[in-house]
Amino acid sequence: MRLSEPRIRPLSPDALTAEQAEALAPLGGGGVIPAGPVLNIFRVMAHAPKALKAFLTWGNYILSRHNDLPPREREIVILRTGFLCRSGYEWTQHSGIGLRCGLTVEEIQRLKEGPDASGWSPADAALIRASDELHHDQFVSNMTWAALLAHFSEKQAMDVVFTAGQYTQVTMLLNTFGVQLDEGQTLDPDLKSF
Repeated sequence: MRLSEPRIRPLSPDALTAEQAEALAPLGGGGVIPAGPVLNIFRVMAHAPKALKAFLTWGNYILSRHNDLPPREREIVILRTGFLCRSGYEWTQHSGIGLRCGLTVEEIQRLKEGPDASGWSPADAALIRASDELHHDQFVSNMTWAALLAHFSEKQAMDVVFTAGQYTQVTMLLNTFGVQLDEGQTLDPDLKSF
């Protein structure tokens, strides 16, 4: 985690304006995000309810079936991006989601090592390499683009870029606003300090 204390505190349910409550209303559960209390990321973003609503529209595309990447492959991109951006919150949330989407504990840990770690299929390595290039250069090289297209459709390759871009933005706000882990979560030791 970049910050041990939040810069912007999550709003409590009894402190919401009508506009903030309306923006948070769709977040009670279901879908990829487990049912239960509203996550800290959303309670922080509710300080800007119009931004939260717009954010949810794009985020819902990324986490929906409209994103043509299969859920496991989508989570590879999200987790690698979260790790590269050093976002303990993102890594923690999406490690659990990744497991539910078919990644193994070993694969999630191996994502920290990058595309050249042993054990990746060529398709998985292409996803990880594309995530790395987008993080470091905001561009996917011709070689990596060709590797993506050898395993994925053109629309799926586009969704790799959309997904990495969305989660780069997410990690920027998590890291900068100091969003802390939700109750009961444990931070991965590799993301504790810098």
